[in-house]
Amino acid sequence: MDPADALALLLSPAGRVDPYPTYERLRAHGPVVQAGPVFYVVTGYAEADAILRDPRFGVMDDELRERFLPGWRESPAMMSISRSMLRTNPPDHSRMRRLAAGTFTPRRIAAMRQVVEAQAGELVDAMVAGGRDGAPVDFMAGFAYPLPVAVICALLGVPASDRPLFRRWATDLTNVLEPEITPEELAVADRGAGELRAYFTELVAARRRAPADDLTTALVQAHEGDGDRLSGDELLANLIVLLVAGFETTTNLLGNGLVALLDHPGAAATLRERPEFAPAYVDELLRYDSPVQLTSRMSTAPSRHGGVDLPTESWIMVSLGAANRDPRRYPKPERFDPWRPQVHPLSFGAGPHYCLGAALARLEAQVAFPLLLRRLPGLAVAGRPERRVRLTLRGYASLPVTPGREAAPVTVAGTPPGALGPTP
Repeated sequence: MDPADALALLLSPAGRVDPYPTYERLRAHGPVVQAGPVFYVVTGYAEADAILRDPRFGVMDDELRERFLPGWRESPAMMSISRSMLRTNPPDHSRMRRLAAGTFTPRRIAAMRQVVEAQAGELVDAMVAGGRDGAPVDFMAGFAYPLPVAVICALLGVPASDRPLFRRWATDLTNVLEPEITPEELAVADRGAGELRAYFTELVAARRRAPADDLTTALVQAHEGDGDRLSGDELLANLIVLLVAGFETTTNLLGNGLVALLDHPGAAATLRERPEFAPAYVDELLRYDSPVQLTSRMSTAPSRHGGVDLPTESWIMVSLGAANRDPRRYPKPERFDPWRPQVHPLSFGAGPHYCLGAALARLEAQVAFPLLLRRLPGLAVAGRPERRVRLTLRGYASLPVTPGREAAPVTVAGTPPGALGPTP
């Protein structure tokens, strides 16, 4: 299969649901392949990492959007994404990222552990209650979505009562992140962007009246302060992207990761008994079935990667999911192996656009998986999970599970309450 045909298969509904066989068809032509006029696909780990760090490559800016996507300014979804740090280049990207980065310091992330543990414990309680007598529950709706949305909403200062609104809005908006989008999907994305923009306009107004200790207040003050500032459009766009990115990636990590663990009961049993191994497990889960499968870059100068000359204004599809399974970097990449040495997945990107919330996503998964396995040793997939027909953001629309009987609390004589972490 030639690269153009492989790319067409990858973008089809079947290719999106299971992209890994198609990645190998593309990889057979080399780590960087030309799949169309000035269009290239990167499947190699070293090449993907190098391009993401190379200053000669950037995201599509306004000038390029005008040339390749005429009329994009009429789309609320494209406007929202384009005004955020996700789709801007330096110096604007550097300015926006610097203003938001103070919320994601190692100290602040570490302080969120108790919030994550408490929320995860409550969600397991609800799964147990909903799954009594063997009834299946949807892991995505009951755990994988509400855990990260609660955490990012706590950072942004969004009231708990408003959290259920965001799943549909974000699902609608993220249509615009796919490599191809129909007019109907764009209309859905525009609707989600409009609703999110209206919500954050009200939240910003509330924080102007009554500042709080949250990220929204910090960005509002950056908008109105001296020196580095956010424009009004940038303020709303970055709040939207921080919310959406703050839970979409982690939701997919939790769903994809749980299925991988349940498919490998020996590895799951080890993590159940040894929760201190969670960081290595999470990195391997990110590599094995990445929640973010691709990103794109445009070249601003000629370069050569993977033995291929990339002219100026080449469009590069960087396949993170394929790079994470590059056999030159990870022997037997199709095997889930939490004992792999030197696992550094590209699931959160690399270089200037490395995901700002990567440490927070890792923390949530490192807390969630050992807790789920310890409290619910009989947890099992029930029925047929439904994959989302997406390529950029890979995850499940629904994942029915039976929680099984809850394990008895672990206690050790003389151990203070809470010393072993959350218990039922």
